[in-house]
Amino acid sequence: MSGATVQVPHRGILTACIMTANVMQSLDSTIANVALPYMQGSLSASADQITWVLTSYVVASAIMTAPVGWMAARFGRKNLHIGALLGFLISSMLCGASQSLQQIVIFRLLQGMCGAALVPLAQATMLDIYPFEQRAQAMAIFGTGVMLGPIMGPTLGGILTDAYSWRWVFYVNLPVGIVAITGLSIFLPKTAPQTEMRFDWTGFAVLAMGIGCFQMMLDRGQTQDWFGSREIIIEAVLAGLGLYLFVVHMLTADRPFVPREVFKDRNFCTAVFMMFFVGMVLLASSALLAPYLQNLGGYPVYTAGITMAPRGFGTMAAMLLAGRVIGARIDQRKMVAVGLCMLSLAMYNMSNWTPDVPQGELIANLVLQGFSVGIIFNPMQVLAFTTMDAKLRGSATPMMSLFRNMGSAIGVSITQATLAHNTQVSHSDLAAMANPFNRMLMEHGAVTHWISPFASQSASFFDEVINRQAQIIAYADDYRMMSFVALPPLVLLFLLRRHRPQPVSAAPVVTAPARATAGAD
Repeated sequence: MSGATVQVPHRGILTACIMTANVMQSLDSTIANVALPYMQGSLSASADQITWVLTSYVVASAIMTAPVGWMAARFGRKNLHIGALLGFLISSMLCGASQSLQQIVIFRLLQGMCGAALVPLAQATMLDIYPFEQRAQAMAIFGTGVMLGPIMGPTLGGILTDAYSWRWVFYVNLPVGIVAITGLSIFLPKTAPQTEMRFDWTGFAVLAMGIGCFQMMLDRGQTQDWFGSREIIIEAVLAGLGLYLFVVHMLTADRPFVPREVFKDRNFCTAVFMMFFVGMVLLASSALLAPYLQNLGGYPVYTAGITMAPRGFGTMAAMLLAGRVIGARIDQRKMVAVGLCMLSLAMYNMSNWTPDVPQGELIANLVLQGFSVGIIFNPMQVLAFTTMDAKLRGSATPMMSLFRNMGSAIGVSITQATLAHNTQVSHSDLAAMANPFNRMLMEHGAVTHWISPFASQSASFFDEVINRQAQIIAYADDYRMMSFVALPPLVLLFLLRRHRPQPVSAAPVVTAPARATAGAD
């Protein structure tokens, strides 16, 4: 497809099919969150191991996002779109049928690899089938699907897990995917494959090695005693080597995997790093909240999923508001600054929670969190590409997704590692105070019931009480850490140039470059 508008029959139906596939892919990044405690017991995994179900999907999707442009041109966009959807459905069925942690992690990697192409292809196709004057509306529909999927995933996952089992968070993709494949097969225009194109396998290989080893280091560091383990040292060295070779290759190769001109744009580079920080908070906060509500708050899985739904309503309201004022004479940098401050405030409020937090306060804070994410996303997308040459946008878009996905995966890994570490530290500190000489424990005969050497069952119950309090403290520490993670992007706002809307007649037509490194065909 070219940059010109493509006339297609039944454009509304095609849009619905494209967005169905888009939302299905983005949902699967978080739909398993509330089901993790059930999966943990079924697959005999520890609390930190079961998070590989989340991070393996995100990392695989991040690695495979960048070559989507080359694959679309090489095999044809329609063929790739349908093939990726088919692979996504097959891997979803395999995830649901998994009998061990190793199996589900492998199948989630495959699912992430197949699903990586769906979002860039959806964006490129919608830009092609809508005329220029309607592309803002098309991108609003696209952005809503991208942002609402991860936020509404835990709600749907909770409903399915409660009504059936955790396996249905993967099986539900089958009927939805069949509808999407059928619609794309009928209504999506076909493009001719460019079989003569060649791919920069060196750049892709070293980037994949760097990202994969870095994620493995984060995932296994807590259980392997970090740099006291030879495995972690090797993974750290390979991660650093891979990322270094990628940068060197990009700067010196004739046709690098990612055009070096992309990173000469100050607005884009700044927005990419800001999106990285926002991605760290977006998925990690959801991954923490689901087990917090179930394990400490005593919420049933269905109730936990429903309770997390207000985040999605807040995001929807914010994106509608941002879409209306984005063309007005309002500095988008100020909108992003307000959103970042709101996100930091929401995280700080959560750090003061206890498991018996009033439900009204919980829902209000989740609405605030969702609203802040929505009001950050739209203006940041506009600022990222406002000064970039139109011919580079196809290559730049996958990099934005890459940094957002990597931020999400790293955020989940870091928060889970600090959660496990701080729980152990807090448990040790609290247990040190549990002795017969503590005056608080002398009241009402607590020493006799809980610390007496002749009351083994009571001592075991007391240990459970200490462990519960240690987890509450550790969760609070994680949320307080995320409240600070949301603040550094405020400094980066000073590097961004303000977006100044141009007349429609002067606006360049968005094209999809025919280069091997293009991000969208």
